[in-house]
Amino acid sequence: MVYYTNEEAPWVAANAARLSALKTLVFFHGFGGGSSAYEWSKVYPAFASDYHILAPDLIGWGRSQHPVRDYQIEDYLTTITEFLAQTCDGPTTVIASSLTAALIIRVAIARPTLFKSLILTTPSGLSDFGVDYRRSFFAQLVSTPVVDRALYSLGIATSNGIRTFLEQRQFAQASRVYPELVQAYLQSAQQPNAEYAALSFVRGDLCFDLSEFIGQLTIPTAILWGQQSQFTGPDLGRRLAAINPEAIRIFLCLDDTGLTPQLELPAVTIGLIQQCLPLLD
Repeated sequence: MVYYTNEEAPWVAANAARLSALKTLVFFHGFGGGSSAYEWSKVYPAFASDYHILAPDLIGWGRSQHPVRDYQIEDYLTTITEFLAQTCDGPTTVIASSLTAALIIRVAIARPTLFKSLILTTPSGLSDFGVDYRRSFFAQLVSTPVVDRALYSLGIATSNGIRTFLEQRQFAQASRVYPELVQAYLQSAQQPNAEYAALSFVRGDLCFDLSEFIGQLTIPTAILWGQQSQFTGPDLGRRLAAINPEAIRIFLCLDDTGLTPQLELPAVTIGLIQQCLPLLD
């Protein structure tokens, strides 16, 4: 699993003597065609002078290995747990988005000693409160052999396909989509065997009902939710947060943002993370 960190230039000069004493922040990206740690790359440098930063590409995404397999929920529960156990010295603050954020909640329930606090953007299992994503037309279409590979290569892993999705589905404002962002997603989407993880996600193999788990969470948590998130609106977020107000101490709805405020309004996201961190101690 490839991950990005601040152990080299330009951070090493400032951090070398005290890096081992710094608290750790781990940033996990969400899922979707072309997803990778780039998703947090406009945010985590703001914390690199004061924290030890880890930002992995999950298995099957970005520059990490892409095993040829139909990915299942347990694959990511296991690899996320192992990553945290092997890279962090103690309870750690984890920042994550969308379906990965929902998986992080499950890991935090199973292994609470790994976590100090959670800051999550738009966490959803995508089949919450009994609404099964796998029954949707698109999930059924992508479950069709041959059709799935054709859709990926012709409709998802292309510059036009990625830009269209970002502009029309992921962002609240299409004007905020820029060439570097499209290129980063395209490079990830065109890695050899990248279609396996992406299609597992689109088919719904990784989806679950987060409402069945979130009540068991004990880790102090803040949730940031894009007001214009198309797939999972803020009302869903409020319903999930209401299940466990003891653990979910902060719920903030961000105006004029979609599914990934960390990409769309990174400066605002940085400010809110800075605000949340001391409140979760």
